[in-house]
Amino acid sequence: MSELKSTGKSFEISKWEIWEAWEKVKENGGGPGIDGVTIEDFKKDLKNNLYRIWNRMSSGSYLPPPVKAVEIPKQHGGGMRTLGISVCW
Repeated sequence: MSELKSTGKSFEISKWEIWEAWEKVKENGGGPGIDGVTIEDFKKDLKNNLYRIWNRMSSGSYLPPPVKAVEIPKQHGGGMRTLGISVCW
C-alpha cells in the first residue's frame, strides 16, 4: 500500500479518456440511461456535459446509478454472462 499517494483527486482520469469513452458510446449508438438522456440530447451541450462527467469522476463525486446483475446465456453457448440492468427509482 505504500505506492498509493494522495494527489488531491480521487481518480486520475484525463479529459482525453472521457472523450474516447464518448466516441465509443456514440459509435455504438448507446441508448438513454436511467436519466432518459439520449445521445442527441447529450450532444446539444456536449462540451459542458463531458466536462461535468470528467469533473465528477476525477473528484470522486460521480456516483453511478445502481444496477441489478442478471445472468444471461452466452450467444454461442458455453455458460452464462452477467448483464447489468439499470434500476429505476
